[in-house]
Amino acid sequence: MSETQRLPRSDNRLKLVLDEAARLFREKGYAATSMRDIAAAAGMLPGSLYYHFTAKEDLLVAVYEEGVRLITEKVQAAVARHERPWERLEAAAVAHLEALLKTGDYALVVIRVLPRDVPGAAARLLRLRDRYERLFAELVAALPLPAETDRDALRLMLLGSLNWSQHWFREDGRATPRAIARSYIRLLREAQKP
Repeated sequence: MSETQRLPRSDNRLKLVLDEAARLFREKGYAATSMRDIAAAAGMLPGSLYYHFTAKEDLLVAVYEEGVRLITEKVQAAVARHERPWERLEAAAVAHLEALLKTGDYALVVIRVLPRDVPGAAARLLRLRDRYERLFAELVAALPLPAETDRDALRLMLLGSLNWSQHWFREDGRATPRAIARSYIRLLREAQKP
């Protein structure tokens, strides 16, 4: 159990609360969403929401935890099917982008709500994000790259490109999340050739 959640009751509606919070944080933004909004969306009295979370920051951290868990599971499962470093990175990029563009609310909250925008939860949110980004740091560290390559910059550039695609991607567009992620990796790989 996370540090933000209390012990469950038999009538626990935590999943519904988290789902509605994730949806509202994605749709309206964290700052514009109130605990009252979340309670109403979950069909609860506002005071009942405080049984699960003592503050909106704690609820955001729980949504982040779930978002990071969902994305991490998808990326780890995709990477496990490959052995070669570039193939592993490509599988991770595809899984990350598909989770972001197809999984929905939780993943988008992780990308859209910046830790600096929620000072009371910033340290907790950064720990969650850093834990996830270590997966990509390990994948980039395993690549056969020239010694002078700035691997941190490469990782940040890749994640930044993948995350930014949420702003321009169209479900009915010509490129799928898989095709977009593969093209990013192909471009990175070709840039490393002499």
